[in-house]
Amino acid sequence: MYQSFYGLRELPFELTPNPKYLFLSARHREALSNLQYGITARRGITLLVGEAGTGKTTLVRAALGLVGRDARCVYLNNPTLTRAEFVEFLAHEFGLCEAARRSKTALLTDLERLLTERLAAGVPSALLIDEAQSLPHELLEEVRLLANMETATDKLLPVVLAGQPELADRLNEPSLRQLKQRVALRCDLIPLKLQETAAYIAVRLELAGGRCSEIFAREAVEAIHARSSGIPRTISVICDNALIAGFADDRRPVDRKIVLDVCRQLDFGPGDLISPAPRPSASGASAHPSRRLVVGTDTPAARAAPLGYPTGKAETTTAAAGGMFGSFGRRRRFSSS
Repeated sequence: MYQSFYGLRELPFELTPNPKYLFLSARHREALSNLQYGITARRGITLLVGEAGTGKTTLVRAALGLVGRDARCVYLNNPTLTRAEFVEFLAHEFGLCEAARRSKTALLTDLERLLTERLAAGVPSALLIDEAQSLPHELLEEVRLLANMETATDKLLPVVLAGQPELADRLNEPSLRQLKQRVALRCDLIPLKLQETAAYIAVRLELAGGRCSEIFAREAVEAIHARSSGIPRTISVICDNALIAGFADDRRPVDRKIVLDVCRQLDFGPGDLISPAPRPSASGASAHPSRRLVVGTDTPAARAAPLGYPTGKAETTTAAAGGMFGSFGRRRRFSSS
């Protein structure tokens, strides 16, 4: 609709998890490394927690692309199933015998055989569940039991649970303490900072063929960040609507007034989307005791993640974003290296 007006080859702010537009902030890179490490090193359960729109699904799909073509990973993105439906789903996706679709006993027997064969052949297997905050209690228990499948030295089925903060709250329930104890890795996604928001917008516009400084004014980017609270999905929604409005008004670059008008129409008010701060436990410590990797240059997760991950220009620094839009404060790298 507006591509030619802004000199774009394609729409830069689509909401689909297109790997071409994968953007890795420092926290997103850390989470992606943890996901890859959790699957390839068979670390039991890996937990990915973040507010709606922070990029969990995109990272899960990216992790699937990193574990190798030979990997056999099952991905469930709508977990509101009954126990019988869950058994049928697993049997179908893992390619088990017909009896496994009707009998949990047959499922476990055939699945353990299959996973043991894949382990011996060096083929990674995993179960990834998105929107895991919606898992019924009985299925969370089934996930725990699946994660218990192991040999004397290896877990047979690494599990990734990706969900909103409600998932972490549920794991603090006494009835789910056994599941929580099996969480080996935890990754928390947080909203983007202003510099990261600028880089996120710049990367997407450049990948779509545009020149950032000619499309959004610096003040417009600041307004987008403020009204989106740094949530990537909301940033994309505001940017897309602002480009439509600028095209309709024959105005380029998009200025702050256009952004604020769009935000009023979308009902994105100041601070409406800011997430609450993490709640400490009664002892004052973190509410989640599981191990959390901080990815540096010499951790298992860092060694598992390829340094040349193909993200195109998605590792643009905040300094580059500052050059495109004007200064956004202290210029520093925001992505891990």
